[in-house]
Amino acid sequence: MLEKVDLSLAVKNNEYKENIKTLEVKLAELQRKAWELKIPVIFVFEGWHASGMREDINRFILPLDPRGYDFYPMTLECYEDALKPFLLHFWALTPVRGRIAILDRSWYSRAIIKHFRKEQSEEKLGRCLEEINWFEHQFSDNGYLILKFFLHISKKEQEDRLKEIKKKGIPLILDGYEKKNGKENGKEIDFINEYNEYLPVVENVLEKTDMSYAPWTIVEANDRNFAALKIITTAKQAIESHIEQVTRTPVQQTIKYLDIPISKLPELNGSVLDKVDLSKTISSETYDESKKFYQQKLETLQYELFKKKRSMIIIFEGWDAAGKGGDIHRLVEELNPRLYRVVPVGPPNDIERAHHFLWRFCEGIPKAGHITIFDRSWYGRVLVERVERLCSEGEWKRAYREINEFENILTGTGAVILKLWLHIDKDTQLERFKNRQNDPDKSWKITEDDWRNRSKWNEYKIAVDEMLQKTSTVNAQWIVVESNDKRYSRMKIMKTVTEALEKELKT
Repeated sequence: MLEKVDLSLAVKNNEYKENIKTLEVKLAELQRKAWELKIPVIFVFEGWHASGMREDINRFILPLDPRGYDFYPMTLECYEDALKPFLLHFWALTPVRGRIAILDRSWYSRAIIKHFRKEQSEEKLGRCLEEINWFEHQFSDNGYLILKFFLHISKKEQEDRLKEIKKKGIPLILDGYEKKNGKENGKEIDFINEYNEYLPVVENVLEKTDMSYAPWTIVEANDRNFAALKIITTAKQAIESHIEQVTRTPVQQTIKYLDIPISKLPELNGSVLDKVDLSKTISSETYDESKKFYQQKLETLQYELFKKKRSMIIIFEGWDAAGKGGDIHRLVEELNPRLYRVVPVGPPNDIERAHHFLWRFCEGIPKAGHITIFDRSWYGRVLVERVERLCSEGEWKRAYREINEFENILTGTGAVILKLWLHIDKDTQLERFKNRQNDPDKSWKITEDDWRNRSKWNEYKIAVDEMLQKTSTVNAQWIVVESNDKRYSRMKIMKTVTEALEKELKT
């Protein structure tokens, strides 16, 4: 990709001045229009050191309204970030709808730096790039405009500029590590002075992540005027095109292929829930023995998980009144609260709705050695949001792929994921609802929403079946827990978690 770039391209000062003002006015106008249309935009800037990124980014943001964008210069990975999948740090930086995020280096630099520190092999770098493609594809599918610029200069140009920078005493790396001459533990922390070594890796990264939904623009940056004009012109054209797509009146569809009502699809695929034996029970004596046995094992396994720096995510989903709260209580009863947390998930607030639907769950992802239990989770997208029409059909259908990719990223870093669907029948739910209503200590648990959801039992059953079929993967399988009998449900969950940890930790 880079060998074909013509680095001799240049723009004279008078030509630059003639064009830049018009482009700046237009860019500012497009920023306001994107805000009105709630279009989120991500600009990624990568490039060689001394390629002029600082100057070109500054020229780019000067015409923008600072109230509408966030600027993020990349920092070195901190201890907390190192204990989680590396993309989670960048999930937190993604903008709400209508705002712009400008990244001065990004997930690409972090992936390349980790590779050159020998923290990851060629195979791991390839896996990392695959995860980046998933990440960018998800945001593009959710209406984000992603533009990526790589500022390219020749090796000689870099050498000349580095000499000038050194004469002026300007630090290349605004970080605590600059006092170590740009080195950490004797290793280069970025592209400085390693042009030939980095070139094939950069080429590989650009080629494998140049996608239609998030294309790379190679910026010929030997001439600063040319680089600035190309960046602003490209941004202007991309935003204009995206706005045109968003505001375009859709053509009336004339042919509907496979126009089958969604309620019929699970019948064609077979129902997972219909095969569950809800008559399973356990005696109180057996339950008491099992509870003590598994709680003691879980206490030991929790410390093994911590020592081996593995993380665990346990997802509880199920029918209302299926017993999630009681099951979670027994599961964690003997655990160390410093090493686990329970994250209850409710409806998204306004800020969360303005982000990608997975954004709000990133904060709860456990760091290495810790456990997070989600009391409901990202599966709300394909359950309640689907049934209650809180998202479009295209959004919840796309979410199956997005969730599988997201969980694949988590398991790829060693996380253990257990997904539990607590299943009860409709009569058992009704009995528990009435018991809650009649018990002053539990009446707060029953709400109008619970009764409304119950009236849509069949719709939810269809959604649950499809969820179980489409998101049960090799590394993150769904386990259906027979929960008509609460003791049986609690015993099975403790046993399932124990066996999963023993298998992963090989104890």
